[in-house]
Amino acid sequence: MQKIIVACLILLCCTQVSAEPNQDTFMKVFFSVIQIHVEDKNGEHGVGSGIVVSLNHIATNCHVLANARGVLASQGEENYRPVALQADWKHDLCILRFDDLPLKPVPLGNIASIKYEQAIFALGHSGGLIVPSPSVGRIKALYTLDDSQIIRSSARFSMGASGSALFDEEGNLLGINTFKSPGRNGFFYALPVDWVKKLISAPEVAVATASEKPFWDAPEEQRPFFMRVVPYLQAEEWVSLKNVAQLWTEQEANNAESWYHLGLAEARQHDETAALRHLSKALELNSQHADALYELGLIAASHKDKIEMQRINVALNQLNDEMAEEFRKTVGCGESCQ
Repeated sequence: MQKIIVACLILLCCTQVSAEPNQDTFMKVFFSVIQIHVEDKNGEHGVGSGIVVSLNHIATNCHVLANARGVLASQGEENYRPVALQADWKHDLCILRFDDLPLKPVPLGNIASIKYEQAIFALGHSGGLIVPSPSVGRIKALYTLDDSQIIRSSARFSMGASGSALFDEEGNLLGINTFKSPGRNGFFYALPVDWVKKLISAPEVAVATASEKPFWDAPEEQRPFFMRVVPYLQAEEWVSLKNVAQLWTEQEANNAESWYHLGLAEARQHDETAALRHLSKALELNSQHADALYELGLIAASHKDKIEMQRINVALNQLNDEMAEEFRKTVGCGESCQ
């Protein structure tokens, strides 16, 4: 156990560039993160991550456990075998129950308290490492799905971290890191903690046999709009992005993200009149939408509107000082934007 403590402090030291998480918060939740080992019907070994969410209960992703013939949770040299399972296959959320698990649950946050651009950190076994490693970032978007919201953050994670934890600055669990979009500049998504709270009281099931595919692995046309826009966004296919975003606004007229993506596509097609209207709509629905602010700032710069550029720089700086700095460099306004 002492080796794990030393290793985790080294990892924390190496990630303190962005100042989150602080050491006390990090250590408060570190020993509640677990590595999940599975063996499939062919004897192949797989790994994922999990987080202790209540006494004797560890949450992880169902795709980590799907069709496994053996499951083991481990921390250092200690191993624990689950005795029961609760599963929400559609949402890719599973909870393993243990007998006498000697690990402390983390405090559970609330999806309603999450704000765009707030600082967060992820903690899980990225790359299959024995010691969980932290990744810092911000909340970038919230997407309504069923009775809650999917979280997109800039905290990166890789294979082995499926089922890992997303925390706020105080160490409250906000979500379960689950999937990312393809490509080098992928987006990182977490399931909301609200679904964890709901599943804890659900009936237990006997086996870890998948009953349906998770929503994020559905055929393209059946996926949520927030997933359908990503390939066009990454490929800079603005006409296709606009088409999908228009459908999105028609079906979710009160969703800031739908209007943002529509406005972004129009801005890239040099239709500034429409872009200005729709990006402003996104900001009207969500005043903390830094990406919409940034795009509006670029439009202001194209018109050499220094007063608007200054206003947007101040607003951006309050939300995300790094984005504000990038904005000033991009439009070349320097001290005039201050």
